[in-house]
Amino acid sequence: MRILVVDDEVLITRVLRKALSSKGYEVQVANDGEEALTVFRQWNPDLVITDLAMPGMGGLELTRRIRKTSGVPIVILSVKGDEKTKVEALDTGANDYVTKPFGMDELHARIRVLLRRQSAAASDESATLQIGDFNVEQTTRMVRVKNKEIHLTPKEYDLLIYFLRNANRVLTHRVLLGAVWGGDSVEQNEYLRFFVGQLRKKIEPDPAKPRYILTDPWVGYRFNPGD
Repeated sequence: MRILVVDDEVLITRVLRKALSSKGYEVQVANDGEEALTVFRQWNPDLVITDLAMPGMGGLELTRRIRKTSGVPIVILSVKGDEKTKVEALDTGANDYVTKPFGMDELHARIRVLLRRQSAAASDESATLQIGDFNVEQTTRMVRVKNKEIHLTPKEYDLLIYFLRNANRVLTHRVLLGAVWGGDSVEQNEYLRFFVGQLRKKIEPDPAKPRYILTDPWVGYRFNPGD
């Protein structure tokens, strides 16, 4: 698997290249956003790790540019750990956000999760989707939770599928609204609250104490598919 590392600090790119290469990845590095776009187009990496703040084109703009043509997983690295910055990065299209300093074991674990998820998403969408406690026959749209059949409306089904394909990832309100309802609905949080509430009533053992659809206060939701 190919990983593109983007950071204006040479020491960081050197450390990441050595560490990731030792895990069996092919690694290319770039020191700014413009160089990264050139490498991205020519090399077609499977995942991008980029610093947030760089001279010229920073990590957010690089993410926007990549998202115009590709759904490749993107991990943002930053010394900024505040909620506003994280939400902005996730809304822009990043898949994950890691605050510096970080441990290589943690970063590698996040990379493995993203690459597995990307591989699963690229598989035949007509196949059965089996994740945790959930089994979905996508050709018939039949949903089972712990082998119990659940009847969903079309929009509830679309929301559940998006949650399943992005399991254990923090999804902001804007990202969910844009993905399930379209770009014109990204400010309609009441849509999301209503359908999350309806979905919880159908899939949760106790909707008052959710175990699957977890709220990340002021940010969005994280879907835990169970064992």
